[in-house]
Amino acid sequence: ERLVNAAGVDYAVSILDHKRIDEINILASTMEAMSLAVKGLSSKPDYVLIDGNRCPPDLGIPAEAVVKGDLKCTNIAAASIIAKVTRDRMMHAYHKRWPQYDFATHKGYGTAKHMAAIHREGPCPIHRRTFAPLKHMDLISENE
Repeated sequence: ERLVNAAGVDYAVSILDHKRIDEINILASTMEAMSLAVKGLSSKPDYVLIDGNRCPPDLGIPAEAVVKGDLKCTNIAAASIIAKVTRDRMMHAYHKRWPQYDFATHKGYGTAKHMAAIHREGPCPIHRRTFAPLKHMDLISENE
């Protein structure tokens, strides 16, 4: 909370749901979410640093991709912390709705425990159907 409330800090978070990710793929949805976050800032930046090896094509602002940027740049590290905290909070909310998947523990990553829950329970509505292990399982959720 101190990070996002600090003087001079301007940030925006963009979240695309599982349907959009399935529709356009994980890389395209990552690029779209980054573009939406930049456009959601209260002031237009002069330059954007991106953690990774490519920049969204439609930023309309000069940008630089920085591989392992969270280790090299404090601004990218701060953005990474905001993203992780946002994701953790979402996973805790999902855990309350679907506790059998234990989202609070694995945070949505494809751990053995998470995959075992999907095999046992079938996918829940937020599971991406294009996620490689899931698309080959031929599982139908009763929750859909």
